[in-house]
Amino acid sequence: MSKKSIIARQTKREKMVDKYAELRKQLKAEGRYDELDKLPRNASPVRLKNRCKLTGRPKGYMRMFGISRVAFRKMANEGKIPGITKASW
Repeated sequence: MSKKSIIARQTKREKMVDKYAELRKQLKAEGRYDELDKLPRNASPVRLKNRCKLTGRPKGYMRMFGISRVAFRKMANEGKIPGITKASW
């Protein structure tokens, strides 16, 4: 489990990206890069990191499910993910 402060920082960045998305798009289209530089750094979407929704783990993230490989394996073994079964051949 990640520290609560790291998860909180990530959610704060997500809110800021959403807040400035339209303005960033408009400034880029008009080519006003000097004003774009004055926006907060965390308003840039490249500063976001995919994190597990359950644990906050940043590595081993499975985009299709929105969780890390560790949480995925645990939930799959418990039968909590529909349509996922252990492989056997």
